[in-house]
Amino acid sequence: MKMPPAHGPVFIVLNAGSGRQGEQARQDSIVKAMDSASRCYQLFLFDRRRPITAVAKEAVQAAVSVNGVVVAAGGDGTINAVAQEAIGSGCAFGVLPQGTFNYFGRSHAIPEDTDAALELLLSGTPTAVQVGCVNNKIFLVNASLGLYPDLLEDREAFKNRFGRSRLMAVFSAIISLLGEHRQLLLNVHWSNAAGPAVGAGEGAENAGGLHQLRTPTLFVGNNRLQLEQIGVAEAGELGHGRLVALAPRAIGTAALFSLALQGAIGQLGEADSVRSLAFERLSVAPAGRFGRRRFRIATDGELAWMRPPFEFKVFEKPLWLIKKTEVANAVATAGGPS
Repeated sequence: MKMPPAHGPVFIVLNAGSGRQGEQARQDSIVKAMDSASRCYQLFLFDRRRPITAVAKEAVQAAVSVNGVVVAAGGDGTINAVAQEAIGSGCAFGVLPQGTFNYFGRSHAIPEDTDAALELLLSGTPTAVQVGCVNNKIFLVNASLGLYPDLLEDREAFKNRFGRSRLMAVFSAIISLLGEHRQLLLNVHWSNAAGPAVGAGEGAENAGGLHQLRTPTLFVGNNRLQLEQIGVAEAGELGHGRLVALAPRAIGTAALFSLALQGAIGQLGEADSVRSLAFERLSVAPAGRFGRRRFRIATDGELAWMRPPFEFKVFEKPLWLIKKTEVANAVATAGGPS
């Protein structure tokens, strides 16, 4: 696969700011840094009147026309939306992390400080990185259905009311767990599993096949940092054409709190009530009367409605992310995307 150029004009997609001081300050920093570098650039601003999907498409088209670089400035949701348009376009992709957790940027050693991230953007090397997808909707960090999307929706409501912070995200999750949660009955088939399914329990098989699973949520990860933080043993399987699935058993509120605590201290993978496995392809279909209804799916914190079956796999094309030169060289030497 041919590495795209990284020294052309830069097309940056970012939130218009809605007048908020912090976002305006970051925008001013970007403008100042690009002007100082004497690099040709253009800002593409999105807001409630101009949705990010349309703005991202416009920015990518502009970048492709001049062998330029398209850049996402924002959290994992913003980065996902721009990457959705950039992947397969043939242009390099840059990131200026500005979110709450910034798992994607942090996992690729991209600084959370805007000035430092800009310095890397202007000097780094495009590197092919792995991207997951569910029914052709890509995800860089994770995708999920069931309880986890509900938690994300509640977190967004808390953020709009009380502001964005990691502490507020944890508090909103606690409040959400206190509510009632529906248990999903899922028919699951996976192929090319990398090894034993940790905590799979009685009757589970590791070689694939069709299995029925009752769980409050199914979580599929594509971010090694996030999985390592919660203690998932299969985190090291990422980056080799595999994703990692997690699914707790059908449990009550108290047990869910216990799992949340184990995740917070990096021991979720040790819980007997959590199934986990690495796979290359995972097909999921709700059983019974919910088999054809639409489900809410979360991809990198953004919610969308999809109809089953849900097919999880690694996207066939990599994303050409601009990273530190030494990081890019290490990946190239290892012989595969990260």
